[in-house]
Amino acid sequence: MTRGYGTGDEYGTPRNPSQYDDRTREMPAEHYGDDRYDQQYGRQQFSGGRAAPPGTRAPVVNAGRLWAGGVATAIVAALIALVGVLIARALPKVEFLGPLASGPLGSGQTVVLCLSAAVAALAATGLAHLLLVSTPRPLAYFGWIVALVTVVVILLAFLGGGDLGVKIASGVIYLVIGIAIGSLVTGAAISATGGRAASR
Repeated sequence: MTRGYGTGDEYGTPRNPSQYDDRTREMPAEHYGDDRYDQQYGRQQFSGGRAAPPGTRAPVVNAGRLWAGGVATAIVAALIALVGVLIARALPKVEFLGPLASGPLGSGQTVVLCLSAAVAALAATGLAHLLLVSTPRPLAYFGWIVALVTVVVILLAFLGGGDLGVKIASGVIYLVIGIAIGSLVTGAAISATGGRAASR
């Protein structure tokens, strides 16, 4: 029986082209210079033939968009503090941040509270930026940190001296400021990463 040369085995049985190793196949000509082909097969080559899992790279952060959102959040937080002071001082017999005779805005502590709220928003933005470029699931960590800091501030307000009405007003204002900072900075972080931070 005549053996096949280059087309069959020693018994003359034609070889199945699918038996060839895939690595011997020539790359299609249309894929030469194609970055998508290099990225796909390059990842498979260096990961044991498996594609690299999605979400393993840190998202690219648009710092300008993130910090613009942080500044806007600082303004909102300061306004929340101001509105909270006005509402608290409108309540009867609640001398919040100053005696009732000092007017609707109270003493200079109102300015301190508004500035503190703005600084807290900027600090939260810096924390979000750091977490985005350094940790997995950055928004989960950010949410926990903001929530715990808010709880600590509220507890400190209740543990201090003073009237119960003042403590309640302080706790409510701090809670609303914390919720606003957490939600707005999270939204800015998602926008600054094109939504990739939320999916990690």
